[in-house]
Amino acid sequence: MSIEVHILGTASARPSSIRQVSGNLVSCDDGIVVVDAGEGFQTRFFEQRKRMKQHEKYHLKPSKVGALCLTHGHLDHTWGVLPWLQSLALDNRHQPLLVLGPTTSEVIDALTDNQSLPVDTHKSDLATQYRFWHQLGATTTGLGYPIRWILGAVESGRWIEFLEDGQIVELAEMPQPEGWTNNRIGALPTIHSTPSCAWQISSASSPGKFNRTRAKQLALTEAEQGTLASGIDIQHNGELLKSQDFRSEPLSPLTVVVSGDTAEMAPGITALEQCSLLVHEATFLDDFSEKAADYLHSTASGAARTALACSAGHLVLTHYGARIRHTDELIGEAMKVLASSPISLSAAIDGDRILVEDSGDVHHLHWHGDGWSC
Repeated sequence: MSIEVHILGTASARPSSIRQVSGNLVSCDDGIVVVDAGEGFQTRFFEQRKRMKQHEKYHLKPSKVGALCLTHGHLDHTWGVLPWLQSLALDNRHQPLLVLGPTTSEVIDALTDNQSLPVDTHKSDLATQYRFWHQLGATTTGLGYPIRWILGAVESGRWIEFLEDGQIVELAEMPQPEGWTNNRIGALPTIHSTPSCAWQISSASSPGKFNRTRAKQLALTEAEQGTLASGIDIQHNGELLKSQDFRSEPLSPLTVVVSGDTAEMAPGITALEQCSLLVHEATFLDDFSEKAADYLHSTASGAARTALACSAGHLVLTHYGARIRHTDELIGEAMKVLASSPISLSAAIDGDRILVEDSGDVHHLHWHGDGWSC
C-alpha cells in the first residue's frame, strides 16, 4: 500500500546547470502515474530506472505506467510528452495509457458542439496541444498501443475524450487507469494563468496487520489462519476466535498530492481534510512575493501555508526559480510558517525519492550521485 514519488525535475520554466524541468513518477501497488513531462523527460526517466536497478535492485518499468497526468499546458511541463510516447511505441508497448489534463468548461462546450475554440482560450490550453499531438500520430493506430486522451473542466467535473476519428465525446466521470483496483487518481483545482490542476493519488484503506505471532501461540493451522485473515471467525478447541481480534487497527488511506504550478492556497488542495504528502511548487522566496502573486506562483512560505490548510503530514518543496541556487533559504522561510505544526518539511533535488509508508510515515531519500540517503 506504500506510495513512492520520484522527483525527476525541480526547475521552473527552463533547465539549468543543476536542475531539469518538471517531471514526476508516483509509484503505487497498482502501477505508476507520471505527473508532467517537461523537456527531456524520457532521458530522466531512463536515468532514474538505471539508478534504481543499480542501487536498489528494483525495476522501474515504463510498462507499469498507467496514466500520464498533466497539471497544465505550459511547455516546461509538456514538451517531453510526444517524444516519450513515441519511444514507448518503439519499445513495442502494448499496455493501455490514459492521458489526463485540465481545460475549461467553455472549451468543452466548444469542442462538444463542434465549434472553434473560444477566442479567449489560453494559447497553452491543453486542447490545442492534444489536437497537435493527434495530428503528429499520437493515437492508438499511430503509436500501436491503446491510448486515451481525456480533458476535464476540473471545477465542474466535466470530462471529454478525444477519439481517434476526431470526434469529441463527453464522459460521465473521469476514467481511472485500466486494471487499477487499490488506488485512485483525482484532479484538484489550482490557480494559474492557464487551466491547471493538482493531481492526487490515493490508496484505499486496508485491514491492519494480521497477528501471526498470536496465531502461532494458539497452534492454529495455516487453513485456520487463512480463514481468520480473510475476516471469518472460527471455532478452535471449543473457543470462538474472532477475526477482528487478530488484526491491528485498519490502516488509513494514503494521499499524495503533486501541485503543479499554482498560487498558494489553491482551493482543491486546501479543501482536503488530510494529505500524507504534499509536493508543492516554491518558485520564489518571500522577497519576490509580489512577483509570485502576479504570475500565480507560490513562495516557499505560501507552500507551507497551503500545507497547513490541508493538514499535510509532510511538505516537499520543488519547482525553483532561476534565482534560487540553494534550497536552504526556501526551507528557512517555510519552516517559519510550520514551526508550531507537526508537519515535516524537505526540499527536493533532481533524482530524489519520497517514500510514504503504509503507516503514513514519510522518508525523503536524497540522491547524492551514488545512491540515496535520508
